[in-house]
Amino acid sequence: MEKNIENQPEVAEDRPSDVTGHACIQNYVKTLDNSPGVYRMLDLQARVLYVGKAKSLHARVSNYARPAGHSARIARMIRETASMMFLTTRTETEALLLEQNLIKQLKPRYNVLLRDDKSFPNILVAKDHGFPQIRKHRGRKADKGSYYGPFASAGAVNRTLNQLQKVFLLRNCTDATFDARTRPCLLYQIKRCSAPCVGHISEAEYGTLVSDAERFLQGKTTNVQAKLAEEMQTASAEMEFERAAALRDRIRALTQVQSAQGINPKGVTEADIIALHMDSGQACVQVFFIRANQNWGNRDYYPRTGGTENAAEVLQAFMGQFYDGKEPPRQVILSDDIEDRDLMVEALTEKLGRKVEILVPQRGEKQELVAGALRNAKESLARKMAESATQTKLLKGLAEAFDLAAPPQRIEVYDNSHIQGTNAVGGMIVAGPDGFMKSQYRKFNIKGTELTPGDDFGMMKEVLTRRFQRLLKEDPDRKSDTWPDLLLIDGGAGQISAVAEIMGDLGVEDVPYIGVAKGVDRDAGKEEFYRKGQRPFALRHNDPILYFVQRLRDEAHRFAIGTHRAKRAKAVSKTPLDDIPGVGATRKRALLSHFGSAKAVGRANLADLKAVDGISEAMAQTIYDFFHDRP
Repeated sequence: MEKNIENQPEVAEDRPSDVTGHACIQNYVKTLDNSPGVYRMLDLQARVLYVGKAKSLHARVSNYARPAGHSARIARMIRETASMMFLTTRTETEALLLEQNLIKQLKPRYNVLLRDDKSFPNILVAKDHGFPQIRKHRGRKADKGSYYGPFASAGAVNRTLNQLQKVFLLRNCTDATFDARTRPCLLYQIKRCSAPCVGHISEAEYGTLVSDAERFLQGKTTNVQAKLAEEMQTASAEMEFERAAALRDRIRALTQVQSAQGINPKGVTEADIIALHMDSGQACVQVFFIRANQNWGNRDYYPRTGGTENAAEVLQAFMGQFYDGKEPPRQVILSDDIEDRDLMVEALTEKLGRKVEILVPQRGEKQELVAGALRNAKESLARKMAESATQTKLLKGLAEAFDLAAPPQRIEVYDNSHIQGTNAVGGMIVAGPDGFMKSQYRKFNIKGTELTPGDDFGMMKEVLTRRFQRLLKEDPDRKSDTWPDLLLIDGGAGQISAVAEIMGDLGVEDVPYIGVAKGVDRDAGKEEFYRKGQRPFALRHNDPILYFVQRLRDEAHRFAIGTHRAKRAKAVSKTPLDDIPGVGATRKRALLSHFGSAKAVGRANLADLKAVDGISEAMAQTIYDFFHDRP
């Protein structure tokens, strides 16, 4: 739904200085009318506690002003409320959309929150080349071509692309690689590509393969298989046995694809199957993507809840946030009904531009699909709760082993990576009660020009200084959960001394830090731990806490090395063309394709530069001057 709902009038009353809770809310009720809109409840520090929508702001907020009849969670939220903000909208549907948008932005403590909401990949059949490329695509659909998706994960897309290569022999190489080929690549040798780059197939024949692949992605697999079988019979009758054998192999591959997909409902063409399972105050939502009567994967979510919400409330909050910024399918099939089904239907219909149905089936194929998703949700939540229990036990053991005041809720682990000081990077990984928090990982490009190459102490000083200077600037009062409870540093006494110096300079004295160093013979399992002002110590060889620390350190090492390799690869691919104003990726590609190398571009005369596709006369002059007029 593309509507500008940010320009609606917002009303924010001054917070009464000493009034909180019911009395505070009652002061606002007197100023409200029956307009639809969104309200925010804030605490004494002006942090957003809760975001809600209302058909009538006056009626909805009046409920909070009552001193009784609330759940324990809502009663606690009301007690903490010190001020409120209101934003009116034209309709309740707009209020619903704005509510979910604000929840995602502000992440209020008392709302149900969808914590993992990454974009979904699609398959793109590009149509800007005579021999279309098939590839994975994320983000805005700006490239010319046909899009198929969404798929639940990159793995689901990769499996489908592999299957399409086996059956339809389509290329996945870039246009630049395609234009530079002089002989078939390995994919042709293993029968995954028809080698259009070297003329092994005509443009018309390749176009037929593309059409077949698109029919497959549209769910018309029976037609494709019948067509291939007919072609195989014709080839066999004409005694073209090699071609007949190739078609037979493609039919077998297509059959394997169909059998491997598992759930392929006949009566559901396009739908998301959403099932919720709740247990002990925790929730798991399982989403299956059905497109073109095919199962395109599933993904589980663990929304943060207060523990007292019912299924209808959790599912509605999940759907609002899940489809914010995503295109809904024609059908959304749920395990439980939601609070405002008609309102959600209206919002999703406006967003899609065509009718969206929300169903809660009680029998038939759709109910069987929901039952399967619900079973997955139940099993996933059981595994998650078992892992959480183990993680909680490990954090408690860590606190006991290292004499911490309480089990840490946020552990930050630091490591550096470089080759003789070049392309140096620092990596920070984060772990907590739910395991690794990958959205919180950070990389630090080492910027210090005075550092001696390979100076690990200097690199660690720079990384920690930048990290804590930013924390002190953004959250000096430590109101958020971004402050760590424990730092683990890869290294021994030297690194700990460096950390102690940094923390002292910044005035951060209450964050514990521990150095993790290999033992004298550098064997895993003989790690020594260093703390400021104390002798190093070791844990027993088979101690679960030791294994836990090793996993944390190894994850930090993996992340730092991966970041370093990415930086090094980028540096290797860098050319002088990157420094020319106005030469971006497209022009750079055109110049390298035309001349073969950056050195050849530098030797080219003005007339040759003008001959390159996409290079204007003015740009040719800029490129020529860059290489010839530099001091």
